Amino acid sequence: MSTMEKNRPFIDAKKIRETIESAKPTHSRVREILRKAEGLKGLSAEEAAVLLNADSPELETELLAAAGRIKEHIYGRRLVLFAPLYIGNRCSNDCLYCSFRAGNTDLVRRSLSFAEIENETRALLREGHKRVLMLSGEDATEGIDRFLEAMKRVYAVRETPPRGGQGANIRRINVEIAPLEVSEFRRLKEAKIGTYACFQETYDPELYSAFHKSGPKADYENRLLVMDRAMEGGIDDVGIGALFGLGDFRFEVLGMLKHAEHLEAVFGCGPHTVSVPRIEPAHGAPAAMSVPKALSDHEFRRVVATLRLALPYTGLILSTREGEELRNELFKYGVSQVSAGSRTDPGSYSEDAAGAHQGAHAGSQFQLGDHRSLQEVVAKLAELDYVPSFCTGCYRKGRVGADFMDLAKPGLIRRFCEPNAMFTYAEYLRDFADEETQRAGFELTRRLIATLPDEETKDKARTGLAAIEGGERDVYL
Repeated sequence: MSTMEKNRPFIDAKKIRETIESAKPTHSRVREILRKAEGLKGLSAEEAAVLLNADSPELETELLAAAGRIKEHIYGRRLVLFAPLYIGNRCSNDCLYCSFRAGNTDLVRRSLSFAEIENETRALLREGHKRVLMLSGEDATEGIDRFLEAMKRVYAVRETPPRGGQGANIRRINVEIAPLEVSEFRRLKEAKIGTYACFQETYDPELYSAFHKSGPKADYENRLLVMDRAMEGGIDDVGIGALFGLGDFRFEVLGMLKHAEHLEAVFGCGPHTVSVPRIEPAHGAPAAMSVPKALSDHEFRRVVATLRLALPYTGLILSTREGEELRNELFKYGVSQVSAGSRTDPGSYSEDAAGAHQGAHAGSQFQLGDHRSLQEVVAKLAELDYVPSFCTGCYRKGRVGADFMDLAKPGLIRRFCEPNAMFTYAEYLRDFADEETQRAGFELTRRLIATLPDEETKDKARTGLAAIEGGERDVYL
């Protein structure tokens, strides 16, 4: 395939709108699509549009149930946990939905020093985190050289867990920064990143221009093709997303599906993750204080479930923008990764940030909906019979990119995901949890071993858990 063919824009806004308008969610058609989806082959944009238009309570119930079955078949009962690590909030873009926007003169701007970044990392390690998503604003002061050095510092930090044991460390850094060139992505790859994430925000080119007034991010096509450059630069796993609330939620879902289809066609591998943030209030951001196309909870449930059916192999990420009750519900319908104990203002993990997570701190990007600590989230997940996972095994075993998809698409990745989740959970329990949380957690792992798909996987799980009980750490298949 020629470079011109690779880089040809793949979003046809007129066709997407026609697809949405022509999608008729009759009971027979919806059920036909749900039967197809349970074969784990994914859905076309046309089929997804039918599900997104299916707003009757009866059909929505059937849609959610199907999404839950597919999610559990592929990933089992594990939910991956991570925390965002903001290293700066300086930004040269003027995006009307973001508090970091250049036009927000009320925001206190800050770029953390390397020592401050190390302190943030220690604070996250003391909570029990092993995975972080590192972010910064798009600004000349936040160049690739500084970012790579920051990654190096984060990886080097060691912190003794509260209950003793070996020094804890961040095992994998996922990255969400502004679009780079191919040569810069090669450097990012060498720095041992996990997934590179960059959201289009809105796939509608007209709306994109309306909400991105100035700065490098105002270039719609440059952002649309960033994942092509990332994969050309050797990045194995990429994460896409849209910011729901700017435009028609159906358009954004179909845009993401077209994006995934494009990556699959060009590189033989679709996105590793898809994120579904909804706009939340953000100081100094007019589109966040008066949401243009607010998405109801019912519509949001359909978005999550439809994406799970359409892209069954893809990690579906939900942030702490959403409140506890809705997050707990969406775990059942397709979400497989969640942030926990999050802060969106640089430096707030390690400093006294009283009120920052309530949206009062001037340096925050947006207001959070879930203010619980990591320990509280972990305890609630166990109560709901989910295994909290801090696993990074696939990255370090080389199960990435197309190799990961070869296991995920037929549902075979569960043989690794669930045992590795149990191992990292057991490590967390021993090193960070109180006695009550430990008792509940180890009872959960004992019960869930019996649900693993085969005896070989069960034996591997028991062996790994015994090794952790004996003092070993960082055990993974």
